[in-house]
Amino acid sequence: MCIKLERHLTIETNDITTVELLSTDTGLSKQRIKHAMKCGAVWLTHNEHTQRLRRASKKLLSGDTLHLYYNEDILSTTPPIAQLIADERDYSVWYKPYGMYSQGSKWGDHCTINRWAEQHLQPERPAFIVHRLDRAATGLLLIAHKKQTAAALAKLFQEHKLDKTYRVIVHGCFPEKPQAMDNDIDGRSARSTATLIKYNHEQQRSLLTVTIDSGRKHQIRRHLSELGYPVVGDRLYGHSDETIDLQLTAFSLAFVCPVSGEQKKFQLNEKLSPHL
Repeated sequence: MCIKLERHLTIETNDITTVELLSTDTGLSKQRIKHAMKCGAVWLTHNEHTQRLRRASKKLLSGDTLHLYYNEDILSTTPPIAQLIADERDYSVWYKPYGMYSQGSKWGDHCTINRWAEQHLQPERPAFIVHRLDRAATGLLLIAHKKQTAAALAKLFQEHKLDKTYRVIVHGCFPEKPQAMDNDIDGRSARSTATLIKYNHEQQRSLLTVTIDSGRKHQIRRHLSELGYPVVGDRLYGHSDETIDLQLTAFSLAFVCPVSGEQKKFQLNEKLSPHL
């Protein structure tokens, strides 16, 4: 049976450690508590500010509140392996594999792309999410290593000054003429343009390049499904009995670097790109 529990403990003394307190309260071993801390499932509230607590040696002060969100299934999950595409010092570019998250939860963050970057970059640096990909999607993600860089990169997305292209495999024979899709999503304007690269007659699938002018949730998947060409592997908007992973990949990113002022373009090699 999966162990799942939640604790919120107010610190009443200055001479007890996080591991001792949580182990005593929950009956979990100190080793399990340390593992939960490493995975981002322990939080500390100090002076009304709450953040993840990873260091077992962190001194607790009277009046602080300790939070534990323990889910054995989540904590036992092994994160997929992300690949570093480019290290630009103030930010880095990564290939996010299928199953890796763009954002953690209160139950942990060890399976997120930013935590992976923090643990695997040399030299080590903090990591800040700039934009997101669905857990089921793959492809390029920017990770900032300074707060001001994160803000500058996020501004590029907000002002549509960053060009993103996706490679997508869909069911059916897609038209040779580029298709502009502008159906609103959740009452907000959304526009995508899909262009055929190749059609495989035996598979009855098409490989597309897709660009988007906005970043609505599941925009590409919804637009292509509405057009009659659902993404292969999309069990939400396409075929519910799919067994293959979602065939949607963030293929390239192009922008003027807010740090150096240079034009930058990052693109996946064919090995990491979907193909027919």
